[in-house]
Amino acid sequence: MSISNYLEDKLLDHVLRNTAYTSPANVFMSLHTDDPGETGVNEVVGGSYIRQDITTGPAVSGIISNSAQLTFAGMPACSITHAGIWDADAGDNFLWGGNLVAPKTVNAGDSVLCGIGDLDVTLD
Repeated sequence: MSISNYLEDKLLDHVLRNTAYTSPANVFMSLHTDDPGETGVNEVVGGSYIRQDITTGPAVSGIISNSAQLTFAGMPACSITHAGIWDADAGDNFLWGGNLVAPKTVNAGDSVLCGIGDLDVTLD
């Protein structure tokens, strides 16, 4: 996954300029039909799709992963190629984005599962 310009700026200012950055209370995973770029474009729309609240354990060796399964129920028919992380369940700020290991074709009404440890986030 790659970090967005928004979060890069916040972290650099926080670490190097002593400018406060308050971590979001919750972060949410999104699914995308193409590269989300720096802003989170190409997010899935339709069906009962909504972003899912991410729970993580502590970072280990520069990687943090989800510690609970995420379930995207009632999906629209689409092909998912990327995932993203946001600081809100709708709108607001895109934080990270990256491609899936393999694209996933979804039929209308299907559920998409992200198993425990399947979402890995690094600062690389």
